[in-house]
Amino acid sequence: MQPTVTIDLIAAARTRLAGHALKTPLLSSPHLDDIAGRRVLIKAECLQHTGSFKFRGAWSAISALSDQTRSRGILAYSSGNHAQGIAMAARAFGVPAVIIMPSDAPAPKIQGTRALGGEVVLYDRANESREEIGESLALDRGLTLIRPYDDPQVIAGQGTCGLEIAEQASELGIQQADVIVCCGGGGLTSGIALALEAHAPGLRVRPAEPEGFDDVARSLRSGKRETNAAQSGGLCDAILTPSPGELTFPILHRLCGPGLVATDDEALRAMSLAFQHLNVVAEPGGAIALAAALFRKSEIESDTVICTISGGNAAPEIFARAITRH
Repeated sequence: MQPTVTIDLIAAARTRLAGHALKTPLLSSPHLDDIAGRRVLIKAECLQHTGSFKFRGAWSAISALSDQTRSRGILAYSSGNHAQGIAMAARAFGVPAVIIMPSDAPAPKIQGTRALGGEVVLYDRANESREEIGESLALDRGLTLIRPYDDPQVIAGQGTCGLEIAEQASELGIQQADVIVCCGGGGLTSGIALALEAHAPGLRVRPAEPEGFDDVARSLRSGKRETNAAQSGGLCDAILTPSPGELTFPILHRLCGPGLVATDDEALRAMSLAFQHLNVVAEPGGAIALAAALFRKSEIESDTVICTISGGNAAPEIFARAITRH
């Protein structure tokens, strides 16, 4: 039986992550404040191990397994960031990791996963089911599946980012703010929301998604899990999921404000601005929350916004496109 995701589960994950995950900074720039028309603070998870927040959940989940279960190996599916987090954490524990990745995932993410010791199995996301492939592999090889977001220990690990946001906001005297989170299946968003509910209730989470893949925003409006018509093709590969998770959506529905949606071009603009004014590299999906903060001013009421840059594993050609175009 899976544990319930609570603040105690997040606190326990933080204890296991101590000395392994980085406490990422909260950055700011007066130039970004001017564009947004309000104070903007950026939680730079692109500076986390493997270039994204996903390392938190991967370490949390793998470290929670028994020695015997862990030794048989780990299975995951991911477009790249969860893959690299799992591969790095599994290598640290000295156990094998098999990662199912879409064949159209950015090449640097596939290469990065292999470089960290992960065995990569590619699939066609338009015509094949990663879940079916994963179930078959897990059965054949005795691997333990760690899902990218619908896993209590993964959500708990991502929630440690929320604990840091609560502490950093408190240090700055911030009691009220919108916290805009890049959102795919909702693991990071729901984990942060639970952490803030317990430690900074004046900070309200707002999911951010790319146009055309706004299943969470639509689900929050309808009150039920909605599905995207397209399963691939967007620029923000890291957060393209079919629908909110079964575990994450009830948390999102209970705790989050309305979703925000930005375009791919706005994500590219945000990538360029983050590089110019913060000296950080963001990938498109990791920049969507900053894009919403900068270019959806009328949909935000708070005088202060905290937004995640959730990943920095940008393909070189996409990063060059962002910089040269904007």
